[in-house]
Amino acid sequence: MKVLVVGNGGREHAICWKLLQSPRIEQVFCVPGNGGTATLSRCQNVPLNVNDFPAMAELAHREGISLVVVGPEVPLANGITDYLQSQGLMVFGPTRVGAQIEASKAWAKTLMQEAGIPTAHATVFTQASAAKSYVKEHGAPIVIKADGLAAGKGVTVATSLNQAVEAIDAIFQGQFGLDAAKFVVVEECLVGQEVSVLALTDGVTICPLLPAQDHKRIGEGDTGENTGGMGAYAPAPIATPELMARVQTEVLDRAIAALKAQGIDYRGVLYAGLMVSPDGDYKVLEFNCRFGDPETQVILPMLDTPLEDLLLACVQRTLSAVPIRWKSGAAATVVASSGGYPGHYDKGKVIHGIADAEAQGAVVFHAGTQLQDEDLLTDGGRVLNVTGVGADFAAALGQAYTGIQNIYFEDIYYRRDIGYRVIGER
Repeated sequence: MKVLVVGNGGREHAICWKLLQSPRIEQVFCVPGNGGTATLSRCQNVPLNVNDFPAMAELAHREGISLVVVGPEVPLANGITDYLQSQGLMVFGPTRVGAQIEASKAWAKTLMQEAGIPTAHATVFTQASAAKSYVKEHGAPIVIKADGLAAGKGVTVATSLNQAVEAIDAIFQGQFGLDAAKFVVVEECLVGQEVSVLALTDGVTICPLLPAQDHKRIGEGDTGENTGGMGAYAPAPIATPELMARVQTEVLDRAIAALKAQGIDYRGVLYAGLMVSPDGDYKVLEFNCRFGDPETQVILPMLDTPLEDLLLACVQRTLSAVPIRWKSGAAATVVASSGGYPGHYDKGKVIHGIADAEAQGAVVFHAGTQLQDEDLLTDGGRVLNVTGVGADFAAALGQAYTGIQNIYFEDIYYRRDIGYRVIGER
């Protein structure tokens, strides 16, 4: 079968890489893809915009594509699934109304509250003045969230009133785009460790994948600005079997039931971001409507079931009949980013050493790269995900760090403490 993967990041490279491990997959097309997908055998980049739905439909029909897998949240929120389904194509990913669970934090918060899903107390505001009055009344620390999509950067954990007020102004002034500026969600600040629970669903059955933990802050020791994620590992030890059993019944099952009650046929990934408190309890921070990034880059290397079997089962509503099998051990990834990220950064830096890193056993997923003639160049803030797989976290992280030490581009930056909670400070 032929598959079309939509997106150009590390998540999409990992999806293509995993699909191509199966002899069942004849060819993968990636729209638009990156420098990594361009070098995969039996994978072809197609330079289309991810929001050009008619062009993708035409490509899919012309090439005889059996399944479309949508990576990023923006085309999902813009209705790519609805359009491609109307053209007779099978699509992995929720429809536009389902993608609201990520595209609107206010909508998702209401869904959680009505469904009885454990979540942080929050209030939604449409005016900056009212939001500022609220935070002045309640004090810091407090969490300020842009309502709409903000590429993982629309959340501020404000440790002072001034920081909270500045975050509110930035959102309403459109720093994260007009769609993200309609509402501000002001939320209680939870303390603990974050866990990402990505689950596959066919709209009836919902099955969690391995729980993962990522490092969202740019600085070592989890300090500094939030990013799209600077590294991750799986399976996260803090997500015990007991906790996962609760998440299944209290979060995943309730969410799918609440979506069904609203007439939403949700098929694809439902990703619950949890905060686990020091006493082992938890609350849901947010939902996402797609595979996480960089969590996908550590979950898929551990997957033993052919990925296409699971994706097709979600689309065809047969997920209960497909067992999910996992390899033993652990996986970890370290993000190599451009200097200055998540603020201003330059593109076009020549990347060296990927072959050497892979010769050391690491798997290098490209997040923001492009091929220009024979040169591989940086083309984003997060450039590479250097992934290691091993018998335990020490082995996996050791392989990832051994790999990344072989890689160089001007102003490369990466955290040297990924996984410190599971193996101690590096």
